[in-house]
Amino acid sequence: MSFLNTLERRFSWIAIPGLIRIVVALTALVYLLTFLNPAFVSVLSLSPGRILHGEVWRLVTYIFIPQSFGQPGSALSPIWVLVALWFLLFIGDRLEHAWGAFNLTLYFLVGMIGTTIAAFLFGAQFSNTMLASSLFFAFAHFFPDEVIYVFFVLPMKVKWLAWITAALLLFGFVASPMSYRMALIVTFANYLIFFGPGIVRTARNRQQVAGRRRRFEEAAQPEDEALHHCATCGATEQTNPNLEFRVARDGEEYCVPHLPSASSVQA
Repeated sequence: MSFLNTLERRFSWIAIPGLIRIVVALTALVYLLTFLNPAFVSVLSLSPGRILHGEVWRLVTYIFIPQSFGQPGSALSPIWVLVALWFLLFIGDRLEHAWGAFNLTLYFLVGMIGTTIAAFLFGAQFSNTMLASSLFFAFAHFFPDEVIYVFFVLPMKVKWLAWITAALLLFGFVASPMSYRMALIVTFANYLIFFGPGIVRTARNRQQVAGRRRRFEEAAQPEDEALHHCATCGATEQTNPNLEFRVARDGEEYCVPHLPSASSVQA
């Protein structure tokens, strides 16, 4: 995190307080305009060809297209848009509170750069969906035990929902062509950059702790050492529980049959 602190000291001006609130408000506006005029969305989409012809606003406006919320005009679409935007607002506010405006803004910008690269190199058309997913994974990193209600009735911890989402993405990664795989990696570059090193470091620390715990437990295990040991025959109370042992005057311990002499026995 020290590297991020250094970046914040040098580039603090890029921080946008309430960034996700702005995104939610503009997404709601775009949805309303698209609902009234479905052709409006074509002016905002992330189209590499159009961008190369000067329509550079598409590098930003695509993030306001609610394409993952259902088709505008359907009966349930407004409800799901409202729910999705509320959830995005919820995780955005929590992330900004836990992380700060600068880190959240930088994370979002890196995600946008990744999705733009994916669009130009691989023709990816799922950009803002993956960007929203990367925000959710960041939220799960900070609040893994937060309980949310899926479909308003099923309580589930965020970490389990994140694992389910990750499993679905992994399935898509395995089952899809190489272009999709590469696009998925690029679009999640922000998560990999911000949290990847910490995840690797945590896994390594856990492995080291487990190794130290195992060595400690092995060292702490009581050895089967005998308390008594005959200096002549090597017998112990473990090899022959019926034997009695005495210490002779020479300081050595013997079993009774091998005592040097009765007069040498010490009580």
